[in-house]
Amino acid sequence: MSVAGPVPMSGVPLGSAAGLLSMLEEEQTQLQVAALTNLNKVIDTHWAEVASSISVIEAMYEDEFFAQRELAALLASKVFYHLGELDDALNYALCAGSLFDVNETTDFVQTMLTKAIDEYIERRNASEESTDPIDPRLIDVVERMFERCFADSQFRQAVGVALETRRLDKLEEAVIRSPDPAESLAYATKACQTLVTSRAFRAETLRALVKMYETSSTEIDHLNVCQCLMFLDDAEGVAAILKSLVDGEEDARLLAYQIAFSLHENEIQAFLDRVADNLPPAEKTTEPETKTEGAGDAAADATETKTEGEKSESELSASPRALLRSVLSGELPVSLHLEFLFSHNKSDLLLLKRIRTAVESRNSVCHSATVLCNALMHAGTTVDTFLRENLDWLSRATNWARFSATAGMGVIHHGQLAEGRTLMGPFLPREGGAGGMRPSPYTEGGALYALGLIHANHGESILPFLLESGRSSGNEVIQHGACLGMGLAALGTANEEVYTDMFRILRTDGAVAGEGAGIGLGLLLAGRGSESKQREILNYCHKTQHEKIIRGCSVGLALTAYGKEESAEPLVEQMVRDSDPIIRYGGCLAVAAAYVATGNNAAVRRLLHVAVSDVSDDVRRAAVMSLGFVLCSTPAQCPRVVGLLAESYNPHVRYGAAMAVGICCAGTGMKEAVALLEPMLTDATDFVQQGALIATAMVMIEQSETNLAPFRKRLLGHITDDREVTMTKMGAIMAQGIVDAGGRNVTIGLRARSGFPRMTAVVSMLTFTQYWYWYPLSYFVSLTFVPTAFIGLDATLKMPHCSVTSHCKPSLFAYPAPAVAEDKKDKGKVVKAVLSTTAKAKAKAARRDAEKRAAGEDVAMETEEGTDTKKEEERGEEKKAESAPAPEPSKEELENPARVTPAQERFVRFDEGSRFAPAVAGMASKTRGFVVLRDTTPGEEVEYVASTRTIVPGVTGPAGGAAAAAAAPAPEEPAAPEAFEFDPNDV
Repeated sequence: MSVAGPVPMSGVPLGSAAGLLSMLEEEQTQLQVAALTNLNKVIDTHWAEVASSISVIEAMYEDEFFAQRELAALLASKVFYHLGELDDALNYALCAGSLFDVNETTDFVQTMLTKAIDEYIERRNASEESTDPIDPRLIDVVERMFERCFADSQFRQAVGVALETRRLDKLEEAVIRSPDPAESLAYATKACQTLVTSRAFRAETLRALVKMYETSSTEIDHLNVCQCLMFLDDAEGVAAILKSLVDGEEDARLLAYQIAFSLHENEIQAFLDRVADNLPPAEKTTEPETKTEGAGDAAADATETKTEGEKSESELSASPRALLRSVLSGELPVSLHLEFLFSHNKSDLLLLKRIRTAVESRNSVCHSATVLCNALMHAGTTVDTFLRENLDWLSRATNWARFSATAGMGVIHHGQLAEGRTLMGPFLPREGGAGGMRPSPYTEGGALYALGLIHANHGESILPFLLESGRSSGNEVIQHGACLGMGLAALGTANEEVYTDMFRILRTDGAVAGEGAGIGLGLLLAGRGSESKQREILNYCHKTQHEKIIRGCSVGLALTAYGKEESAEPLVEQMVRDSDPIIRYGGCLAVAAAYVATGNNAAVRRLLHVAVSDVSDDVRRAAVMSLGFVLCSTPAQCPRVVGLLAESYNPHVRYGAAMAVGICCAGTGMKEAVALLEPMLTDATDFVQQGALIATAMVMIEQSETNLAPFRKRLLGHITDDREVTMTKMGAIMAQGIVDAGGRNVTIGLRARSGFPRMTAVVSMLTFTQYWYWYPLSYFVSLTFVPTAFIGLDATLKMPHCSVTSHCKPSLFAYPAPAVAEDKKDKGKVVKAVLSTTAKAKAKAARRDAEKRAAGEDVAMETEEGTDTKKEEERGEEKKAESAPAPEPSKEELENPARVTPAQERFVRFDEGSRFAPAVAGMASKTRGFVVLRDTTPGEEVEYVASTRTIVPGVTGPAGGAAAAAAAPAPEEPAAPEAFEFDPNDV
């Protein structure tokens, strides 16, 4: 019997596939093909029956003479898919060739595509180390996947797949074929930060993106190009772009300024200094002419020459190139932030007073925590009123507490680059000939540390003084402060002179000075440590016997690995396998620094393995805490990753989980993060409570007061409770300082708006976590703060009077209400004494009135009284209506400069028809940070915001400073009386 073709299926659903399976045993090819075709249609419902004949189907595929081998492979692939054997399913799907249709939307096709792409990515990554070719069938599936994306106009998906599969040719094709190449390029630049885990391939991708930007038919996005070049460490390329823009028309100059501000936000100051060095010098105006005729006119000529010279200097400083240099050097951004934080300071001194009152004077831990709280609450505001009003209380600090208290002034005056040394003058080490009593070594060391905090990342001017202070003193405390100060001032510069001096201090083998030198070396070499210097520091760790030195050097080595990713693997591998737990501890921190904000899966797996396997609690705590740094680019993932660790039996692991969430989700206010931290706020272990309080403060900083009020109440309860344990109370005080940091005008930002990590913030946060061992390092958290400000600047880089509109109720993002002084007076009612005769007389009068009313004598009086009562009620209702609060407006005008929190930014917009508008088109929706504005009516006069921060040598603002009072000159003595003769008879 012959069959002409496949047996057609009836419309009735099959109850069993046994009949079709029996047809597979037939010898005739047509029957086998018909069975395969019909089984392929019903496989989703009858796969369990078909699985029993999988060997027959595989044999049909392996038969080279069978005409429909691909059909058999497709059916086998679907069977293995339903059995959960995805590797075998993918293998047979590839064997199916063109019958495997990537355009289908079934679960089977989508799963196989995902598996195929994952396999292709793995093979592509492995192909860099091996010469084995990739299966051409796998390549064909991926190629068809790209074609499907292009056909469906899914260009973003194509960009993502191209980056994950490392196919730069397909990335370029996706950009070219997209209807909006500029938008696709911008998306590719952003996706490059999260999808590309290899540092080498990321650099290759950024170079390809720069090339595509330059050859694009649309207008070049210079902002993104410069961001790419910055992370390629191409200072010459950035300088060339800025030079061409700043020498162009006004719109081009405004764009150059905006690019400079955006680059400054990443806090890689060493790179920006190299960019400034590659820029041509500022334009010089014509030299003033000096008259030489006539001696009688010499004074007038000199005056005229001086005036013209001052004008020339003023014009030179206001030239476009000079303005650009002021931004790149950080001078202008730091000055503007100082002005904003001073003018918008909303620190609550009454709250600080309540904390001081609640803290026992004999408890040095809480005393130091209160000093830190004050420093953080006034960070960058230059307001030291609390210190000046509580000098007696502050003087109780001794030894290292005095060191920390002095360093706190550096936090308050952070950014005062020109006045920093004058402010700290009374506390700094004095030269041999200087008069007066010399301060305590702890005060001098703290002052050097404070100078580092003031000049962090901008310390070129103060570095010679710090170097000299470290060389001239043999006191370990002063050397400790000098090393921390030098590390901060020369952050990430790898200055050879500083390295030599600090390594000399390290080799003295003093425990205190050596710990400071180890951390200082890490700060100095952050992200730029060569293998030889890393090896030198690690070898010294193995030589010394001091745990403090080993820990300082281990933390320093971790900082040298910042941002190196795979390049740091030799160092990380050596440290995590060391027999010394302190060095293994540093190895976990090195993983955090090397892979910060990358979300690297290998780094996460390594840290999780150490967190559950290491024998040292310190190492396990560091491993869990480091997860927060690695995952900070995707905060939503961190609570899920550390969720189980937060329930660990080990309190050190729970503390690490709390800090990881605080670091990763800082400033986001994520509900998942707060929910994970909530149980740990009542943990049985005091230091876990401390970590949970600090982490919650990090997450909730600059959030709406509606969400923050319960946490504030909890903090105050811990602080004022006399029975609270010291560790928890210390954590609550620190958390209070973080929540209200910077006059309630800053947030914690580990990443810039470009998405890349901020080097100073990351390095400082990693050092801050070491307060567990060394409390003075807690002041490093202040360097992670970012002002939540909208600062608009015109072409002269001054703040014009303008505004933006916040399209939400003002109360939603308003400052919290200030604390109210408690009224200790007795508010109870005063009970009057009533005599018995008075009570009897009142009762008799009441009975008489009742009798008269019963007789109807007072009817008219009652009517009149009722009318009066009704009128009084109406007047009362009118008064209530008048005193009722007016409905809250739905929007608010924010004057430049204005506080704009991260959550508020999406509600803030520029008004249509506003005189000043963003100079860069893409900045219209970005109303936080520095925004360069274009004047739409340039002919009109511009009013600028007046500076509220008056700078006098040693004094900043009306609040002044404790140091300024000591450094201020003495008032002039009155003039002596005129000569006279004394006559005793006149007395």
